[in-house]
Amino acid sequence: MTTLLLASASPARLSTLRSAGINPLVAVSTVDEPAVLAAAVAEAVASGRGELPAAEQVLVLARAKAQDVLGTAPVAAQADLVLGCDSMLEIDDGSGAEVVGKPADAADAVARWRRMRGRSAELHTGHWLVGGGQEVGATSSTVVHFADLSDAEIDAYVATGEPLRVAGAFTIDGLGGPFVTGIEGDHHGVVGLSLPLLRDLLGRLGHTVPDLWSGPLA
Repeated sequence: MTTLLLASASPARLSTLRSAGINPLVAVSTVDEPAVLAAAVAEAVASGRGELPAAEQVLVLARAKAQDVLGTAPVAAQADLVLGCDSMLEIDDGSGAEVVGKPADAADAVARWRRMRGRSAELHTGHWLVGGGQEVGATSSTVVHFADLSDAEIDAYVATGEPLRVAGAFTIDGLGGPFVTGIEGDHHGVVGLSLPLLRDLLGRLGHTVPDLWSGPLA
């Protein structure tokens, strides 16, 4: 069996893997995400590429998380592969696009939901896989359509605390599920880890999904 180490504290990512028969080791990176992202954005501007697209921003952070855990976590010695992930929501309400992660606080979450309601946004999840001296990465991007929530619904949802813990201030597999009217793309990518994309990355490193299965599946 091939052992995977998930470089993420996300319960949703861990649950997604376990539901697919993969029981990974877990280690949380200590990367300074704002600093890493600021450096990447500055490099892109300095090189003449302009602003760093959201799909690339999450890939930069996913790579930083995987490499950090690989270099610092003692449990990394037990793993054959290390997977880093990062998610951000790209919102465009007509006044310009904005890329956001977790809300800063409840007021930020409320303001964000008032922008998102009745509209669509794009959820980007970067994946970076390292193993055997090789590393590969790619981003899953899915369009999410939101219901036109009332102020009372927004206030009640934010009061649960869930929106404060997740990128984009919503879940599709939790309390936020009733407020998502549809998606265009991979459902798993919205949860935070695209299983089809993981399969593709594994293949590029010479592995398959069954290699990671922890035993007979029920």
